[in-house]
Amino acid sequence: MTRAHTGAVDDPASGDLDIGVFTDDGPWVVEPDKMPWRVDVPGLRRATHRRLPSLITPSGRPPGRRALTVVRHIGGALAMWTLTGRRKGGPDSKADLSRRLREAAEILGPTYIKLGQIISSGQGIFPAELVAEFVKCRDQVPAEGFHLVRRVVEADLGAPLEAIFSSFDRTPIAAASIAQVHGATLRDGTDVVVKVQRPSVDRLVHEDLRVMAWIAPMLVGRIPVTALANPPALVEVFAHTISEELDFRVEADNMLDVARVFAELDQRQFVVPRPHPELVTRRVLVMERLDGFNFDDLESYERHGVDTHAIVRAGMIGFMEGALVHGVFHGDLHGGNLYVLPDGRTALLDFGITGRMSEPRRLAFVRMLIAGMMNDPMGQLAALRDLGALPDDTDLAVVAEELGILGPTVDPTSMTADELVGELQRVIKALLGYGARMPKELMLFVKNMVFLDGAIARLAPDLDLFAEIAHIASYFATTHGERLAAQVGMDPGDYEFDPNGVRAAFGVDDTVETMTYRDLQIRRELIRDRLRARG
Repeated sequence: MTRAHTGAVDDPASGDLDIGVFTDDGPWVVEPDKMPWRVDVPGLRRATHRRLPSLITPSGRPPGRRALTVVRHIGGALAMWTLTGRRKGGPDSKADLSRRLREAAEILGPTYIKLGQIISSGQGIFPAELVAEFVKCRDQVPAEGFHLVRRVVEADLGAPLEAIFSSFDRTPIAAASIAQVHGATLRDGTDVVVKVQRPSVDRLVHEDLRVMAWIAPMLVGRIPVTALANPPALVEVFAHTISEELDFRVEADNMLDVARVFAELDQRQFVVPRPHPELVTRRVLVMERLDGFNFDDLESYERHGVDTHAIVRAGMIGFMEGALVHGVFHGDLHGGNLYVLPDGRTALLDFGITGRMSEPRRLAFVRMLIAGMMNDPMGQLAALRDLGALPDDTDLAVVAEELGILGPTVDPTSMTADELVGELQRVIKALLGYGARMPKELMLFVKNMVFLDGAIARLAPDLDLFAEIAHIASYFATTHGERLAAQVGMDPGDYEFDPNGVRAAFGVDDTVETMTYRDLQIRRELIRDRLRARG
């Protein structure tokens, strides 16, 4: 239990900028070795990983009374869809099922809402109808009453609220499925943000994971919105993702690690709030308050003279550098987790979901990106296998032949609706037949790339995508080329960026010299229209 603390460290925080991308003048100095809450973090991570198998191994019978509640709502949603929505066919049928599943998730509470929120930011991973429906879960979490917030804060910090804070806002700044965030002021006048976990959410999440693991195998092949994110694999990824969110000491440590990674990369266009030296517990996280404007607020960019192209480029490079060079990255980028400071730096918030790759996985990521830039599809397949997306004994040559990735590029906009649907069904069937799955690190990486893709659409729609990708490839080759090449056993002189591989990824040939995001959106809408027409 943390003792009451009413003041900040005396010296200004300029002494910690060499170990993290923090604000220039913070309310306290970050000294990781002197933060008492950090002592238990390695053990907490190990304990969480040891506990996961028991949570996600399907049991032969319903795991407790909670299972009956879940079956009633999920089963009811599926039953009503079977009776009424299924006959609609095509996208309308999927949309009907998605709506019913979203409504059931909202009734079932925090765990299922959190799963819905993860699905909602998984465009390109989950079916479009499911993503569109679960976006509504982002704003469907009512706040806990202030009396419950007070109870959690006082229990974890070991002192009356008034002994630690001179003021504490009763209305939260934001309320999410696991926790809510309140503005507050310490006794010494320092403005802070206080993240408070919802009461009993830890117990409920663990009960729900056992229920999900029991139900998931029954859903395989029975509903049309699972695709490659088959239910048992999704439960496994979700369990790994949510488990560490339940201890704010782990989240605060994630903040320090991401801040350190960016500092070592000298990516000073990012800012991470400092966690408090002492006021961090399992259910309470006090941190520095940062003020800025919303990531999607175009008027504020113009008012402050902030270059949106620079914001997008920094986001792409910084995120990829963290993953490729250090194997650590913020795992849940979305508009609610990003602020832009008036000076143009981007503040990262909410580190409950953080990507952490083992060294073999990180090197597989490096090989995957290098192979992509060199237009080497077999190298990409091998890297995906090493990431866990394909079984270890997969015959990659057979997969490549069946997927048709070694042949000439086929522009999807030149295909009829029937051809498009047939091709998608063929690829999905083949991948499922080979046991393809979406490991946690790959899902978080792809999810973040999808967010950055959307950021380009909003902030820099006229950016030349081909030129930007070439710039990023050149940056990595110049800045990290020798180091990364040596790590994967490659001669740096053998690296050669192939723009035709990038064009192929967008479904166009080498006659297309430029493509802005507006161009890409037109192509995507054409494809969507043909798929809708096919139904």
